[in-house]
Amino acid sequence: MGARLHHRRRARRHHPVPTPKKLIGYTGLCPAVDQSGGHDWRGSLAKNGPKYLRWALIEATTHAARHPVYAALYQRTKTRLGRQRGPSVARVDIARRLTEAIWYMLTTNKPFAPAGATHAALAA
Repeated sequence: MGARLHHRRRARRHHPVPTPKKLIGYTGLCPAVDQSGGHDWRGSLAKNGPKYLRWALIEATTHAARHPVYAALYQRTKTRLGRQRGPSVARVDIARRLTEAIWYMLTTNKPFAPAGATHAALAA
């Protein structure tokens, strides 16, 4: 009985993340939220996940921002928010999108293919 119970606990502990939104929340790439009544305040990053995972996603974003698929989104967000906040917020936005892509790759067991990308764009 003890071995069976141990196996159940172990299986529960390694349960996959059910949605991409939950994975983004786990990484700490979502804003901290403070709610009271009808008010909703959003702050800086929650930073409640593993810091090295968050670091790796931001590093991957630095390279992904040069890719043709993400370059336009990065530049658009960066210029919209200005010189002070623009680059960092744009990196976090792309890191969230990469996290979502990683979730889909892991759950569907398919290679990375951004929406709207052609095979030539992936090779670039």
